[in-house]
Amino acid sequence: MSAIWYECKVKYRKTDETGGQKVTTEPYLVDAVSYTEAESRINEEMAAYVSEEFKITNIKVANYAEIHPFENADRWFKSKVTLMAYDEESGKERKTNMYLLVQANDVKEAYDNTITVMKNTMGDYTIPAISESPIMDVFPYFSGEEGELEQLERFNALKASKPELVAVGDMGETVEDLIEVEN
Repeated sequence: MSAIWYECKVKYRKTDETGGQKVTTEPYLVDAVSYTEAESRINEEMAAYVSEEFKITNIKVANYAEIHPFENADRWFKSKVTLMAYDEESGKERKTNMYLLVQANDVKEAYDNTITVMKNTMGDYTIPAISESPIMDVFPYFSGEEGELEQLERFNALKASKPELVAVGDMGETVEDLIEVEN
């Protein structure tokens, strides 16, 4: 299942470099399954960062195909990647655009990181544009529960296993025993 990213704009009072208070609105990205969950998650995440009151002014689905964080980078860049495919029926080249959110320190590093992300792509592509994104931070979904993986493995094992046969005959024979008797 692919992630749906929601861009949430949050308005709050921020202390600037001079020590003065200033009201600002900043966009954040959260991974959620609905607008309701996105609102809940951004409230939870922002409560940890903002000590005063804040207001969510807008939530919209973000147009990012993939999000790629990189170590030692502090800004987010929007990379426009154009995938090229040859349509055999019409004989024309078809172009499809997708947007990646890549973490980097400058545009050149964002370009290099986009190339790194796209290195295993089978088809041809170009990178026609890279621009700095206003996104302040990205909050992917992670429950943090240790037993989550173990529960998933147990569920998948149960799903793949065969059900146990129950006694059905007068003398406690199973379905298998009755089938063997009939043959």
